[in-house]
Amino acid sequence: MNARVTEPKPGEATIVNMPRADKGQPKAEAPAPQSTPQPQADAPEAAPKKKSGSRRLILMVAVPLVLVIGGGYFWLTGGRYEDTDNAYVQQAKVSLSADIAGRITSVNVGENQVVKAGAVLFTIDPQPYQIALDQANAALASARVNVEQLKVAYGTAQVQLNADTQTLAIRQAAFDRQNALVQQGVNSNSTLDDTKLALQAAQTAVDQAKQQVATATAALGGDPNIDIDKHPAVLAALAQVENAQRNLSKTTVVAPAGGIVANVSSLNAGQFVAAGTTIATLVETDGTWVEANYKETQLSDLKVGQPAEIKVDAYSGAIKGTVESIGAATGSEFSLIPAQNATGNWVKVVQRIPVRIKLADASDALKTGMSATVTVDTGKSTLDKLMSK
Repeated sequence: MNARVTEPKPGEATIVNMPRADKGQPKAEAPAPQSTPQPQADAPEAAPKKKSGSRRLILMVAVPLVLVIGGGYFWLTGGRYEDTDNAYVQQAKVSLSADIAGRITSVNVGENQVVKAGAVLFTIDPQPYQIALDQANAALASARVNVEQLKVAYGTAQVQLNADTQTLAIRQAAFDRQNALVQQGVNSNSTLDDTKLALQAAQTAVDQAKQQVATATAALGGDPNIDIDKHPAVLAALAQVENAQRNLSKTTVVAPAGGIVANVSSLNAGQFVAAGTTIATLVETDGTWVEANYKETQLSDLKVGQPAEIKVDAYSGAIKGTVESIGAATGSEFSLIPAQNATGNWVKVVQRIPVRIKLADASDALKTGMSATVTVDTGKSTLDKLMSK
């Protein structure tokens, strides 16, 4: 007979765990029935899920909004400072060389020695140039004597001209008397031949004397009363003397400015140097500046006189400065072989313009070639630029 089984109601059914029976072991007693926990206890867990979802929604909206507002603020208030790390400390470098050729007799400086303007660096044997100066002085004295002789020759020519002129006047008078007698019929025409011949000879002598005076005048530069030291020959001799004196003075090589001498380790006494050959370098420490290579896209707001801040990589702290000048062209334009972009494989590259920064207080610790970072205050933020348009 089949019994009817009714389905239990919720909360009335119990779960009974039956132990597994093993062979040879007695069956364990069934555990006591346990009541099933009421399902109503799980109902309060739904409330925290709703609160967590609203918090997540607030964060999803607030965080992007804060980022947009913060980014917009920094963008509007930024753009005032233009900076670059492509900057280097610069100092004037002078190539030291001898203006004359000769053998070095003494070297008075060492490597990386600090010198002042006018300090003696090295000397060249002066004896050959002293001999040349003596020869130039002798040539000058000889030129002055020659000018004196030219003045005497001019005076002699002038005296000869005066004598020949007087002789011509006498011969002319004698000819006039003989001609008058012939016209009166007292003398014959043949008596005029000797007188006429003497007159012609006197006239020729006067012409020759005039040529001698002109020659003497030309030898004196066209001015018989010229000063001796103003004569061209004397002026040329004076120039030779000045050149010899200059060469003699150049045997002592001095520093053209204050700074540090470098590359003198190979300079030794007894070494022969040619004129114009670079034998050392002087780095001038009195004038120090920074050359900042800005991108061409950063130059629209840079102006001469704007304040700048320089940070040298080798030292801590910042140095104040001002924009002194902006380069006339890019660095590639001054290269020996400028770039030619009229080709099919052209690639656009942002160019850089050198900007010279004047330092307010240059330290002696700064060395040419040091890397630096330059920040220029343009005085206008992005908001100011938008407002000015």
